[in-house]
Amino acid sequence: MQIESLYYDNSKWNFENENIDNKSEVHLVMAFGDTDIFSNKEHYAYLKSLYPHAEIVGCSSSGNVLGAQISKKSIVATAICFKNATVKVNTVDFINEDDLEHVSKNLVAGFSNENLKSIFIISDGLHMNGSILAKGVNLEKENILITGGLAGDDARFEKTFVMANDIPKEKRVVAIAFYGDNLSVSSGCYAGWEEFGIERIITKSTANVVYEIDNEPALSLYKKYLGAEAENLPATGLRFPLNIRENESDKGVARTLLAVDEEMQSLTFAGDVPEGSLARLMKTDIDGLIDGSGKAAEKIEKSNGNSALGLIVSCVGRKLVMNDLVDEELEIIEDVVGSNVHLTGFYSYGELAPFSDEVLNCKLHNQTMTLTVIYEK
Repeated sequence: MQIESLYYDNSKWNFENENIDNKSEVHLVMAFGDTDIFSNKEHYAYLKSLYPHAEIVGCSSSGNVLGAQISKKSIVATAICFKNATVKVNTVDFINEDDLEHVSKNLVAGFSNENLKSIFIISDGLHMNGSILAKGVNLEKENILITGGLAGDDARFEKTFVMANDIPKEKRVVAIAFYGDNLSVSSGCYAGWEEFGIERIITKSTANVVYEIDNEPALSLYKKYLGAEAENLPATGLRFPLNIRENESDKGVARTLLAVDEEMQSLTFAGDVPEGSLARLMKTDIDGLIDGSGKAAEKIEKSNGNSALGLIVSCVGRKLVMNDLVDEELEIIEDVVGSNVHLTGFYSYGELAPFSDEVLNCKLHNQTMTLTVIYEK
């Protein structure tokens, strides 16, 4: 596997490192960028001219990862040339009226299961329900490692774009399937948050909007827990996500607060919160988040010095909480997996990954660091 990286800055594309002599042999290019710059059609055209036979995919982001840091460059791109492995790409554009579960199943239905090692998904971050996306692909592809994330827009939450062998568009989702007998793919995810307070029941909710917890108005109960922090809702909600379990035997997933409605006394989260679920508030400190990233990396199968691609999808909420220290969660990942793993990726509006490689059931996460490492044996 050969990998090289480039970036767009000050109205010009430049190489971070150039390792591939024959650009026409590149199989895959993954690009992540600041929304206003990334959405410009000229950047897809440039990458296609440079790598004419490659599948070119990517999205707008809330932070562009290149190496063990969030890049200050407007767009980052990574080109991958496999020795024996192959990739296939499928794209679905959708509208608000579409059945999103059907869209999600169609996204991956066309991929043959023979020698299929994993699927990486990039979706519009505002118009796609990530919980339904995870459900749909799980129904269609059982026992396949599926990871990815929802596109970001810094902390604006206004518009997101997905690039998939075409100029970037909203309301698009793309899946990249990785094939090969000698291909190794493993993933890790970890949040680094801890629960506090008593466990409560979601007694009234619709999709990602919660109206009542333990038969009390959700917003008033949430404010009671936050105390003085409640004055700055919903922003302070990033520091106090909910841990949600549909059943007592389930492992919980984090749900980030996006909005509050004073009139309806409701809370809107970045993922479904089913009625009847068990819920507890969560808290953390910066050290806890950084340690959580290290634990995600520890779940990765070692590449034994082989050149490898490391795809990072982490939550915009983590970035906002850690602020200037956010690079430390990327540095600890590099320390664990090794410098032979070429890191790229994005800060997202939702992360897709199973809890472990042993239970291949893709979940939508919030406030979580996820890592997918791909290499040829």
